[in-house]
Amino acid sequence: MTEMNRQQRLFSLDAFRGATIAGMILVNNPGSWSESYAQLKHSAWNGWTFTDMIFPFFLWIMGVALTFSFAKRREAGATSGALMVHVLKRALIIFALGIVVNGFPFGVGAAFSLATLRIPGVLQRIAICYVVASALFLNVRIPTMVMWAVGLLAVYWAAVMLIPVPGYGAGVLNPVGSLCWFVDSSLLRGHTWIYAPAAGFDPEGIVSTLPSIATALFGVLTGCWLRSDRSPDAKTSAMFVSGFVMVLAAVVADVWLPINKNMWTSSYSLLMGGWALVCFGTFYWVIDVKGYQRWATPFKIFGMNAITLYVLSEILATVLDITTVGAGTPVSLHTKIYSAIFAPLFRPADASLAYAVAYDAVLFLVGYVMWKKKWFVRV
Repeated sequence: MTEMNRQQRLFSLDAFRGATIAGMILVNNPGSWSESYAQLKHSAWNGWTFTDMIFPFFLWIMGVALTFSFAKRREAGATSGALMVHVLKRALIIFALGIVVNGFPFGVGAAFSLATLRIPGVLQRIAICYVVASALFLNVRIPTMVMWAVGLLAVYWAAVMLIPVPGYGAGVLNPVGSLCWFVDSSLLRGHTWIYAPAAGFDPEGIVSTLPSIATALFGVLTGCWLRSDRSPDAKTSAMFVSGFVMVLAAVVADVWLPINKNMWTSSYSLLMGGWALVCFGTFYWVIDVKGYQRWATPFKIFGMNAITLYVLSEILATVLDITTVGAGTPVSLHTKIYSAIFAPLFRPADASLAYAVAYDAVLFLVGYVMWKKKWFVRV
């Protein structure tokens, strides 16, 4: 492995991470959920939208990034054991942040109960996938990681199709009656997402974490490829070819196991892994290979404090929703800002999008100040 391959930091990876976080903040904070464009909302069940691409992209990026981070630490003398201790500590912090986001503001201006606190979540899934992907990267060779990724998708597919759910049978792929719903509603009763497609179901639940780990492993394998001695052209070509092959495989698999973000089906994991390769391959070619970097600086600013800005965005959104203004019939500060500033200027869907863009801009300003002052919060 060349010195450049070992030490070079990919501008494109920071930019792609930033674009993903900016997209996550955008789709999570519309002016009005009921008026948003369909592509800015999750698919109700089967199928996928632009919004459904964002979370798996972040898991995939995490997989790529850890290959560079751990390689650098190993070159500095860190052992696999020491790195795993670091991984576990970091994962606990990320998991705890997810619980904080779910529980905030802990009874201040809103009802709160430990009996109904949501346990799963975006950050919690990131933490779990980070631990498993890191352990595999540090302890097994690339062929074994490939087998793990394929095996996780195969085992999950077999489980949801063959394990019978009491009262419903095997192979049910509906919100109620699926294996994912049964396990979550049984083991996490009262602690699942209240806005899920069915009571007791959680889109970041227990069983569906298996294929999400495979999504992270696709990123790890890509990171290993990027750190190889192949030429930039070869790396780019392989990412595009592999990406489109995975997309095609997902479309074929969809015939038997529908593409579904809520259940994180094996076909969905393949599809998102493929699109991540294609989208990142574009970033890599334009930014790192051809050298066109300046346009991506705003995304890099988002990417340098990605988890911090995500957590801030979730907390700020909650504050805007629980803070009420006005006499008589008070409304949330969110509603007041949206109805007073954005709704009068645009038709409903555009007004909702304009609010989300403005919200993103506010978080970008926070990120810009942190970037200028070199405040990089390493979670």
